[in-house]
Amino acid sequence: MATCYEFDVVVVGAGHAGTEAALAAARLGAKTALLTANLDTIAQMSCNPAIGGVAKGQLVREIDALGGAMGRAIDRTGIQFRMLNRSKGPAMHGPRAQADKRAYHYEIRRMVEEQPNLSLRQETVEDLLVERQCSQHPPFRAVGVRVLGDAVYRCRAVVLCAGTFMRGLLHVGDVSFPGGRMGEPAVAGLSRSLEQLGFELARFKTGTPARLNGRTLRYEQMTVQHGDPHPQPFSFLTERIDCQQLPCWITYTNPQVHELIRANLHRAPMYTGQIRSTGPRYCPSIETKVVRFADRTRHQLFLEPEGRNTHEVYINGLSTSLPRDVQDAMLRLIPGLEQAEVLRYGYAIEYDYLPPHQLRPSLETKLVEGHFAAGQINGTTGYEEAAGQGLIAGANAALKLLGKDPLVLRRDQAYLGVMIDDLVTRGVDEPYRMFTSRAEYRLLLRHDNADRRLTPIGRQLGLVDDQRWQRFETKDAAIRRISALLDTVRWQGEPLSKVLRRPGASWNDVLALLPELADTPAEVAEQIVCDARYAGYIGRQEAEIARQQRLAARRIPPDFQYDLVPHLRAEAREKFSRIRPVDLAQAGRISGITPADLAVLALHLEGRQPARQ
Repeated sequence: MATCYEFDVVVVGAGHAGTEAALAAARLGAKTALLTANLDTIAQMSCNPAIGGVAKGQLVREIDALGGAMGRAIDRTGIQFRMLNRSKGPAMHGPRAQADKRAYHYEIRRMVEEQPNLSLRQETVEDLLVERQCSQHPPFRAVGVRVLGDAVYRCRAVVLCAGTFMRGLLHVGDVSFPGGRMGEPAVAGLSRSLEQLGFELARFKTGTPARLNGRTLRYEQMTVQHGDPHPQPFSFLTERIDCQQLPCWITYTNPQVHELIRANLHRAPMYTGQIRSTGPRYCPSIETKVVRFADRTRHQLFLEPEGRNTHEVYINGLSTSLPRDVQDAMLRLIPGLEQAEVLRYGYAIEYDYLPPHQLRPSLETKLVEGHFAAGQINGTTGYEEAAGQGLIAGANAALKLLGKDPLVLRRDQAYLGVMIDDLVTRGVDEPYRMFTSRAEYRLLLRHDNADRRLTPIGRQLGLVDDQRWQRFETKDAAIRRISALLDTVRWQGEPLSKVLRRPGASWNDVLALLPELADTPAEVAEQIVCDARYAGYIGRQEAEIARQQRLAARRIPPDFQYDLVPHLRAEAREKFSRIRPVDLAQAGRISGITPADLAVLALHLEGRQPARQ
C-alpha cells in the first residue's frame, strides 16, 4: 500500500516560481508541501546570476510589495547593484543586481525552511492525481500527486512549477540527451499525465552561455563596469545596501568571431533542424545574432561574476549550443578571453510548456479545478516573471480553499497584472518576457510606488505581515501629510505641488522654502516629486482606466455559448470560445478581435437568455 501524506496545497518544483508559490500559500495559512527533485538547487539561477532590469525590476518590487521573497533575498546576497535607464523618466527606471548565486540559493532555502505551515521535501513528481466531477465544469478536480517510489501526496490544490524539466532535451552541437538542466534528469511522467487529461502541450527552447575561470581572463583588455555608489534596495523593508560591490567587465565579439560562427552553422543545432522549437526573441544565441544582424561587426558581452567565493564568470550575450570545439575557438578570438578556461560549456534546452490560453486569470487551469500553473510551464522566460506568477498562483490556491475570490490584478494595478493578462488573453508564440512597452499604464506602474499600489491589497488578503504593514503606513502617512502641505504653500503665485511639475524642478526647491522638511526620508521625497511630475499624464490615463473598468463590470458567464451569438464573425466566435474571457474588457484585448466584434457581443449580452444546458 502506497504511503500517503495529507496537505492543503502541494507545490511541484522549487525554482523561482515554486518557492514564491509555496511561501504565499503558507502565509495565507494553508498547510503546504513544496516538492523538489533536488534540495541543493532550490531557486537555482540556471542562466544569468542576476535579478531585475527594465520592467523585470518593477516585477521584483511588486512581488516584494505583496510580501514575496525575491526582493529581500537579492538585497542580502547581491554583489553589484545598478539602476538602469537613469537618463530617462522614473517610469522607465529599472533596478538590477548581480547575485552571489549560491548565497541566493541558501537565502531562499532559509526562508522556505523557516516559513510556518510549509514542509520542504525532496521528491520527484510523476503524476497529477484527479477525480472526475460528474456533470460539472471543469470535468476534473485535483486531489494530489504521485511521486517516484509510489508515495502519494493528497491535497485540495496543486501548483505546478516544473520549469524546463518536462521532457527536457539538452543540445551541445550534434549531441542531444535528456535533462532538465545540465547534470539534472528530465521528467517525463508529468507531460504524459497532462496529455492524458486532455491538456495541449507545446515546446519552447532556451539556452545558456559557457562559464569561465575568472583567473584565466585578461581584464586589462576589457572595460570595467562598477555598481552604483549608492545602491537602491529592491525590498521596501531594506533600509540600505552596505555590501562591497564587485565589478563586471565589458568586451566585444568581432568579424573573426562572426566568420567562425558562419563557417560552423552546419554544426549548429538551431540551423541543422536538430532544434525545432522557438526560442526567446530578446535573448538570442550568438549564432542567431550573427545571422539575424549580418551587418553588425561586433556584439557586446558582459563578464559577470557568479559569486564572492568563486572565480566562475558568466558571459552575458554569448548564449550558444555550438559544439565544444567551436566554443573553444570562438573564445580564443575575443579580446580578454584568449586564454580563457571553460568551466561549463554552453548548451540549449527544449522543453514542454502549457500554452496559457488553458489558464484562467487566477492561473488555475480551465480543465482541472484546483490545479494551478506558474513559471516557464506557462510559456514565460526569466526568474522575475516566474516568481511573480508563483506568488499569484500560490496565493490563489490558498484563497480558493478558503472560499475567497482570487487575486487577479488589473493591467492598471501592476506589471504582474499586465503579464498574466497577456498570457491568458493573448497566448504566446515565443517565450514571454516582460517589457515596459507591454504596459499601457506604465506611468502609474513605477518601481518606486509598487508598495502604494499593492501592499494594501496584500494586507487585506493576509499576504503582508505586521512589520511590512507598519512600515508602509508610516511612509504613506508622511507622503499624504507633506503632499497636503505642498498644496497649501505657495511660491510665485502657485502651490509648491504645481511648482514641482516644472521642468528642472527638484526636492531642493521645496527645501529652500521649507527647510523643516530636511529630515524627510528619501523614499518619501522621491514619491512626492514623482507624483507631481506625472500628475497631468496620470489624469489622462485614469480616464482610460475608468472606461476599461466599465467594460470589466460587464461579466461574461463561464458557460456562455458563443455559437448562439448571431452576426458574430467565425474567427471571433472561435477565439472567444478558446479564451473564454471573463468580461468585455478581456474580450476586447484578445488578438484579432475588432470593435465590431465587441459591440455584437455586448448587444447580445444585454438581451441574452440563460445559456442552454
